[in-house]
Amino acid sequence: MTISFSGSMSALAFAALFASTGATVALAQEDIGIVVYNAQHESLGVAWAEAFTKETGIKVTLRKGSDMEFANQIVQEGAASPADVFLTENSPAMSLVDGAGLFEPVAAGTLAQVPENFRPSNGHWIGVAARSTVFAYDKTKLTEDKLPKSMLDLADPSWKGRWAASPAGADFQAIVSALLSLKGEDATASWLKAMKENFTAYKGNSTAMKAVNAGEVEGAVIYHYYYFGDQAKTGENSKNVALHFFKNEDPGAFVSISGGGVLASSQHKENAQKFLAWITGKGGQGILRDGTSFEYAVGNGEASNKALPALSDLQYPKVDPATLNSAKVTDLMTDAGLL
Repeated sequence: MTISFSGSMSALAFAALFASTGATVALAQEDIGIVVYNAQHESLGVAWAEAFTKETGIKVTLRKGSDMEFANQIVQEGAASPADVFLTENSPAMSLVDGAGLFEPVAAGTLAQVPENFRPSNGHWIGVAARSTVFAYDKTKLTEDKLPKSMLDLADPSWKGRWAASPAGADFQAIVSALLSLKGEDATASWLKAMKENFTAYKGNSTAMKAVNAGEVEGAVIYHYYYFGDQAKTGENSKNVALHFFKNEDPGAFVSISGGGVLASSQHKENAQKFLAWITGKGGQGILRDGTSFEYAVGNGEASNKALPALSDLQYPKVDPATLNSAKVTDLMTDAGLL
């Protein structure tokens, strides 16, 4: 704003005008409440924000983007970031921001609301929801005895041209991050090389599932909620599809943690911490249970949507979310010709 004044205006009057203008700008900034960089599903972020504001009176302004888009933006913004809270679909983006030292530690009471296996060991951010890796398969072509016993089996030449994935997305890259954490770099590089030879690439998990449903491929590595979301609507994109949960602590049974964290640069840390506490508590986890995102609730004792198989029955591998390395994964996938 440019302010001009004539010689007849006293210094005192100008000071009063400037103070008033400054107060107006500050008030306008305060009116937006806390700013949340939301890389979660837009509808889930809106539901959380609206319910939180209704209960607490604290306003929430959502900015929509993707996991790695926001993670890289936050790193670039550094201490000047306007964000108060960062929410993701997968945890590698959280690890990237954490590695740059840009998170405020999560309040101890909030950490206590979520089991240790659904949050990083350093307590710098916290799990807010979860999704399971699955093999979505064409039930008109495959019977259970013909399904891969492990995700690693998809590297076998017998699966050439029969399965799909969406390698460019954060979802699949999180799965590869888990594979890297569990099996190491050599095994991951070998599997990715075989994947390049065997699979068909689609843009997005829902598109890959539609391809299975249409008979274009026999199966696809995706997250579970795409199937349940479609089934809850018309089911037209999943009528020929069934889900195979690998279990047995297989890399293909990986459960990805959606994360939430408070930025160290936040000017509203108290309210930002309140928001994180709310979404990991009964209010936010209840929205997961009763809503249509079909993501798993992760709060202590909190139930997930009744349509989902119990998270405790999935026999998923234990992976510290803090160990998931998105930068190394993209390097390995680029070397394999997948990105």
